[in-house]
Amino acid sequence: MDLAATFRVALRALARNKMRTALTMLGIIIGVGAVISTVAIGEGASNQVQEQIRNLGDNMIFIQAGSVTQNGVRLGSQATKTLTVQDAQAIQQQIPLIKEVSPGVSAPVQVVYQNQNWSTSARGVTPEYLDIRHWPLARGSSFSAGDVDDAANVALIGQTVAENLFGNEDPVGKTVRVRNLPFRIIGELAPKGQSPFGQDEDDTLLMPLTTVQKKIAGIDWVTSIVCSATSEDMIGPAIAQIEPLLRERHHLRPQEDDDFMLRSPDDLAQAQEQSGRIMTLLLASIASVSLLVGGIGIMNIMMVSVTERTREIGVRIAVGATEADVQLQFLAEALVLSLLGGAVGVIAGVFGSSLVSNMLHWPTSIPPEAILLAVVFSAGVGIFFGYYPARKASGLDPIEALRYE
Repeated sequence: MDLAATFRVALRALARNKMRTALTMLGIIIGVGAVISTVAIGEGASNQVQEQIRNLGDNMIFIQAGSVTQNGVRLGSQATKTLTVQDAQAIQQQIPLIKEVSPGVSAPVQVVYQNQNWSTSARGVTPEYLDIRHWPLARGSSFSAGDVDDAANVALIGQTVAENLFGNEDPVGKTVRVRNLPFRIIGELAPKGQSPFGQDEDDTLLMPLTTVQKKIAGIDWVTSIVCSATSEDMIGPAIAQIEPLLRERHHLRPQEDDDFMLRSPDDLAQAQEQSGRIMTLLLASIASVSLLVGGIGIMNIMMVSVTERTREIGVRIAVGATEADVQLQFLAEALVLSLLGGAVGVIAGVFGSSLVSNMLHWPTSIPPEAILLAVVFSAGVGIFFGYYPARKASGLDPIEALRYE
């Protein structure tokens, strides 16, 4: 018997009991739909994290003042005072894999405008910071190297701060008070959104580095340095060169720990990707249980079908059908059940992931290989669980089958 005829007969056999066929397919539908939905949600979350990490900056390397141990107590990050502007200059001059550098200082501040006030973080940086972070201005202009040299009282305002202080009013050109000092807003930063660490990046004021050092924080060192490597592939080699340079400049002995911390978004991206992959795999594995339940349902219904059609099987064998023909016929029915269920399950999965995206505003992404894998797996379930009933049908004694009532 040719395959096309076999599948036509299988479809006719399944159509005789439409309700039973539909209920048997339900387990496969739920399983495939659940697998695709969970993979889509996991993939969407992973893509969102990767986008946030890319949004951090241009091949960025982040150097932060490290921790120290005093009297047996290990202090937290930014506890050291050894990171300096000169370190940033040395990195820029001595490491060709670095194209831009911006030392920075942060301090919590209260910003006041007329009768409004807002608590935020003032970050002192150099003009290169905006290029490294890929952070354009929504309006106005940035401060210059001259403003850094003069410790000018100018600032760039983040969107969150602007909304809370100015509402719909244009902040550019207005004067705010920080630590009882007047600062003129010369530009508004374009919205950056949330960082991968959960922080609102728009809740900030950017000022010239020396302004924050001298007039707000009262320090002569820096708490961080952000660098931009020449390319993504050069991030690792650049880090490998920065570490010994800083250790030499800070006069650290071989047995001493670093008094700084080196990080890059790539490290975070790999960690997030690995954890996201594990979580997606876990969710998909749980959802796959429905496919196994659906497979058991197929086996159960096929066993019932063999019993109900015992006389039909006897007649077919009596008129010349071989055991292989009978076995193929029942395998085809199980395969059709699982493939139809898989196809409807794919549609249900796509619809379900779209529903989650629209209702919860959660990004979803369905990789084509997930759909292919779900369909192949559902077909495998049909063949695996349909084999035993098909084998049993092909092994019936034709004489006994013809006598069966």
